[in-house]
Amino acid sequence: MFFFRKPAQPSLSVSEAVDAAATGDLLLIDVRETGELAATGKAAGALHIPLMRLSDKADRRHPEFEPRLKDATRIAVYCASGGRSARARKLLLGLGYPEVHNLGGLGHWARAGGRIERA
Repeated sequence: MFFFRKPAQPSLSVSEAVDAAATGDLLLIDVRETGELAATGKAAGALHIPLMRLSDKADRRHPEFEPRLKDATRIAVYCASGGRSARARKLLLGLGYPEVHNLGGLGHWARAGGRIERA
């Protein structure tokens, strides 16, 4: 019996994500908690969906589905350090989103030149 692995998804650097988000070619999602956003801000233009709410907000069949995800084909997620965003990436891929990247933490975004806005 043969098992064929799904081809690896091309990686996206944080600086490439900064550029793609600026042109609207990438939906950026912050999966941190609300208190973290209040303390540090968020990436400019990022959609805030805490990890614990992501399974509902990203599921097209759920009544609380986030409409900005409707046409999302290219998504990048981040948190404080990369752990929660790794789980978010796996969840989104499991829900059928075709291209999801883990950018790590908000600090990675800022170091790559991404703007931070107050939340």
